[in-house]
Amino acid sequence: MLETESITSLAARIARGEVRAEDACLEAFARIHRHDGELGAFLTLTEEAALASAREVDRDREAGRTLPPLAGVPIALKDSLCTQGVPTTCGSRILEGWAPPYDATVVERLRAAGAILVGKTNMDELGMGSSTEYSAFRVCRNPWDVGRTPGGSSGGSAAAVAARMALGALGSDTGGSVRQPAAFTGTVGLKPTYGRVSRYGLVAFASSLDQVGTFATDVRGAGALLTAIAGRDARDSTASAREVPRFEDACGRDVRGLRVGVLDEALHAGLDPRAAEAFDRAIRELERFGCEIVRTSAPSLAHAVATYYVLATAEASSNLARFDGVRFGLREREGVRHLHELIGKSRDHGFGAEVKRRILLGTFVLSADAFDSHYRKAQRVRRLLRDELTRELARVDAILSPTAPTPALPLGDHAGDPLAMYLSDLLTLPASLAGLPALSVPCGATPEGLPLGLQIMTRAFDEETALALGHAYEQVAPLRGSRPPAAGPL
Repeated sequence: MLETESITSLAARIARGEVRAEDACLEAFARIHRHDGELGAFLTLTEEAALASAREVDRDREAGRTLPPLAGVPIALKDSLCTQGVPTTCGSRILEGWAPPYDATVVERLRAAGAILVGKTNMDELGMGSSTEYSAFRVCRNPWDVGRTPGGSSGGSAAAVAARMALGALGSDTGGSVRQPAAFTGTVGLKPTYGRVSRYGLVAFASSLDQVGTFATDVRGAGALLTAIAGRDARDSTASAREVPRFEDACGRDVRGLRVGVLDEALHAGLDPRAAEAFDRAIRELERFGCEIVRTSAPSLAHAVATYYVLATAEASSNLARFDGVRFGLREREGVRHLHELIGKSRDHGFGAEVKRRILLGTFVLSADAFDSHYRKAQRVRRLLRDELTRELARVDAILSPTAPTPALPLGDHAGDPLAMYLSDLLTLPASLAGLPALSVPCGATPEGLPLGLQIMTRAFDEETALALGHAYEQVAPLRGSRPPAAGPL
């Protein structure tokens, strides 16, 4: 069943009584139990609660009650989203065993929309990584090739959707952590405008960059998930009060006459020829749809990686100070004589190497000696990049690029070379630094069968244009209908 359904098609069939929510839920867990031992997409399963919720959906339908829009649809949650009474580890030993006393706003809204929450997905520790190899608990593998990474840091959510262990999932995107895994796994990934979705209950990495995003098997499903979770929230002052449209209704909108920009700086020498070829094919398809293709430029993209890793690590060093071994999470007691030792040992044993590296970098750039030369300059470059993209989006409706410079990399490919890992986010960073919405849709595959992604970036709070273009392209995309082995019939 799940190998051929989408979020919206399954919800419609459940509402019509053609499929029982309990059966869909049972199939999701059957897939998880069959494949997740190898894939490592989940850290925690909520099977008992999910089945109870699915049975309640079936009872409501049989009683003639109107079902909410996502009723009965299996959805997974990145383990950085707080879930009341359910462990939320962020892939880190520092939070091992911690169960929040409340739900994140987006979790509350998914429950209200009738979604069946099947479990918490694997991730790079505290969101810091691009491969989901930096999880403290288990490596996550790409369903298309288990010797390769699914991307990160939301790799577990992407792998779960690609393998049809859930039809949708939530992730968080700070510098590309939804879009890059979507590209690597042949799924759809949407990072909304900064402020479109509440961050209340999302464990913070870099507060000026973090945004909850959606994964789905198709563009319409990604839009339907965004409709369910978006909107103002009194508990998050950065959440926009703008009216929330039905984002899925943008799918099917006529895209003829749209001006679509191709970002010159994205077609750089480091772009894998296979990704460049797939991108060129996608541009030709959009031309056939009647879009006008124009060249666009954002020269400050050359400094995006350095800018991001100054600003994001600075914010992380501040945000992660709360993990001290005193209030919650790991507390190291052995050999501790005083408070400073307790805090130091708890953080030393609780954080992995990549998290420590970024905390140290962030602490340095906020120091008196480096603040002006590093942090303040990075803020200026961020403003320049935002201004350049805003200027270009004033004359075009969307800006396109490959989502990632390469297809999924072999596991361990970046071991000992963090700079190479950081560069894998080069093309997703501009939308993050500028706070703009961006959608990744499957864009064909390499000769080896590895998925590639097309990124569509639009003006602030114009996710609908990205969804319209993505849906139009999706109808002719070379990967359409293809699935990894784990997503086949049971």
